[in-house]
Amino acid sequence: MADTKTPLTRSQFLGLMALTFAIFLIANDFTAFSVALPAMEKEFHSDITTTQWIINGYALVFGVLIISGGRLADMFGRRRMFFLGTFIFCVFSLLGGLAVDISMLLVSRALMGIGAAMIWPAVLGMTYQIMPDDRAGLAGGLIMTVCGIANAIGPLLGGTLTDYLSWRWIFFINLPIAALALFVCWKEIPDERPENNNERIDYRGVASLSLSLFGLLLALDMVVDVGFKSPLIIGLLSGFLILMAIFLHVEKRAGMNALIPEDVASNRKFFAAGLATLLLSVVFFAALLYIPQFLTKIRDYSAMRAGAGLLPMMVTFGLMSFISGHLYEKLGAKIIVSAGAICLGGGMYLLSHLTKDTQYSSLIFGMVVLGAGIGLFYSTITTAAITVVHPSRASLAGAILYMFQIAGGAIGLGMNTTIVAMAPDIATGIDRAFTVNAYLALAGLIVCLLYVGGERGKPDPKPIQ
Repeated sequence: MADTKTPLTRSQFLGLMALTFAIFLIANDFTAFSVALPAMEKEFHSDITTTQWIINGYALVFGVLIISGGRLADMFGRRRMFFLGTFIFCVFSLLGGLAVDISMLLVSRALMGIGAAMIWPAVLGMTYQIMPDDRAGLAGGLIMTVCGIANAIGPLLGGTLTDYLSWRWIFFINLPIAALALFVCWKEIPDERPENNNERIDYRGVASLSLSLFGLLLALDMVVDVGFKSPLIIGLLSGFLILMAIFLHVEKRAGMNALIPEDVASNRKFFAAGLATLLLSVVFFAALLYIPQFLTKIRDYSAMRAGAGLLPMMVTFGLMSFISGHLYEKLGAKIIVSAGAICLGGGMYLLSHLTKDTQYSSLIFGMVVLGAGIGLFYSTITTAAITVVHPSRASLAGAILYMFQIAGGAIGLGMNTTIVAMAPDIATGIDRAFTVNAYLALAGLIVCLLYVGGERGKPDPKPIQ
């Protein structure tokens, strides 16, 4: 049969190219820094408990603010929010590349997360906006494909720049990519003006959640130096619990303007998908950080070789993400996300048997299993989460799930860094951390088996405003 789908116009094609650059910019930025941390530690005479915040701080700001970024894009226009977010992202990329000390580097990197939280939902919305209705599947496939490629290239690109130029060029390379995306977007994507501008941002919800998670992560970071019984740690953990309770109270009173609206927060299947994502995100972020750390500090790999060393995991991730889309229609969400959780836990267990004499070849099978789990789980859990909420909440559900992913990864990095820092040596620390991660993956598997589903829930009797 001939393809009767609406062909893309030149403007649509160029617009998609611009958005592809933007997707690459954000997705690559998550993985490119993992191999550069040892070089940053050396230059600024720092340690892993501090430099891990280059990934952790960015991920936390991005994850917490992404829902607000989506609301702002709906309120003021996606293209405008894309321009503003990209400007913020580029300014702090430049400052990060010019950092003169570790404090300037960490602050610049965290503030890049504000720009990223504006860019990502705007790009998602514009991608679907410019595509013909019968090409929506192509839009989703494009986003996932570019993310997979960028995640795979990130460590290799970051390692190459670190070895042959400087880790600073991981920041600087963002500028020409962003400039090209901005120019083509300005020329080819129309500036839509939303008719309904009555929505309000839940500032109290954003503030209470941000402060709550910050308290938890700071406690995990400082416990290595002061111990669990320190009044400071007890105070931070108490503050985390109090602020989380305040967040829940604020959300209840905010109604439909809540950061996480009641109709989504009360959806048990959606919450289960979020909980599974929270637990299993620990595994992905831990692998991104600590496999390169092992290769550079124990096996004396260069940053570029350490980045290339992640390719078995990242390539398998990309391939399985593509395959899982076809499997979803045949097998359903529960089987695929459960298989993904099994592979994530199994991969962590295989990688946990580390000693200072472990050879790279011994890591390959574990990374392949881990990559398969990442590819199966993340692409499928997103579809599962979106299909159990009201159709009018689909975009919001995707943003909230992404917040669970980033927040889970950020919490996991703090936890894993604490475990590694308290061990007698880095190999033993990674061994212990990966073992804990395997048990967390088992907990995620239980959640998937018992609660995760992929059938679209019945629409609410009243339309959601």
